[in-house]
Amino acid sequence: MTTCEEPPVVSLVPTHSKDPQAKMSAQESCLSLIKYFLFVFNLFFFVLGGLIFCFGTWILIDKTSFVSFVGLSFVPLQTWSKVLAVSGVLTMAMALLGCVGALKELRCLLGLYFGMLLLLFATQITLGILISTQRIRLERKVQELVLQTIHSYRTDPDDTAAEESWDYAQFQLRCCGWHSPRDWMSARTLRGNESDEPFVPCSCYNSTATNDSSGFDKLFFSQISRLGPRAKLRQTADLCALPAKAHIYREGCAQSLRKWLHNNLISIVGICLGVGLLELGFMTLSIFLCRNLDHVYDRLARYR
Repeated sequence: MTTCEEPPVVSLVPTHSKDPQAKMSAQESCLSLIKYFLFVFNLFFFVLGGLIFCFGTWILIDKTSFVSFVGLSFVPLQTWSKVLAVSGVLTMAMALLGCVGALKELRCLLGLYFGMLLLLFATQITLGILISTQRIRLERKVQELVLQTIHSYRTDPDDTAAEESWDYAQFQLRCCGWHSPRDWMSARTLRGNESDEPFVPCSCYNSTATNDSSGFDKLFFSQISRLGPRAKLRQTADLCALPAKAHIYREGCAQSLRKWLHNNLISIVGICLGVGLLELGFMTLSIFLCRNLDHVYDRLARYR
């Protein structure tokens, strides 16, 4: 006797249905993770900004001992200290917005934090585009400023900011003049009589050529009257000069600057990309948290 078995019934209803409350709980956990992630990283940047601000303020208050420690002239040191102080304040302000906005879940602060990051990112992109497209014009402008600074070197004792900054640039880049040391022949204060040999500032002195690593600091910043057998001071105690035939850098700063940019191009691009990606990440997390906080809590309230 043959029996007909009934075919198995296929159920169209899923056996495992997701619990809406469990789904909302997972979303809440994800948002909590993002919230504390933003808080911790912005707290780190807040402390970092505070350290930068304190360092810049310390240089401004105690610049005399700092100059003797690192061997910088006063004007570049004051400029960089102010830049550090302002950068530290801005970093602290942005990090504080991120910390409070993420921890207290305030949409207005998160939106303001996102707006400031977006403005900073747009400014960096704009500067990068301008520098890449206007590179030749920018180089020509810098050349004009440098040559004008060389021509009017130490002519006004009350305004020496540009001269001290250029002296510091020559010392750090190990160069002399813009194209070559011959650029200093146009300096009125270093020209002297026609019979005198040409002079250059003491920032052109090549201490490595004579194994005198401390000679420049002793002469240029302390205004000592000798640097080897041929160095001498010209006109005033604030004007430090030495003959162009002495041990000086023979390379112009334009070529030295190009070499420095070429050697550090990968590092510069890497730092810029890293900062940009970090800003994009923080912007994405802040706007995601800002847009989803209220929606998740409203949905959770329906299931409770």
